[in-house]
Amino acid sequence: MALVSMALWIGGVILVVVGVLGARGPFSRMTELDRLADNARRYDSWRGGRRTAAADEGTTGADVMRQVLRRRVLLWGAVAAAGIVLTVAGFVLR
Repeated sequence: MALVSMALWIGGVILVVVGVLGARGPFSRMTELDRLADNARRYDSWRGGRRTAAADEGTTGADVMRQVLRRRVLLWGAVAAAGIVLTVAGFVLR
């Protein structure tokens, strides 16, 4: 059983590391997009809110990119969660 537990621990740690490293890039880009959108809203309110109604409707490219990045973060989070499950399973089987 010790060999199986050790394999689960190693596999779990590897999955956690890969999941965290994989989620870092999309998460930082998503927060950057949010920061830029907030900055644009502040600038628009400072300017007097002169945006056209057409610009406020529909989905923008940044919204689509944010959705794609959110899916990637969730995917890598699931990989890290699977690594945590494997690590805990290694302790349970010990």
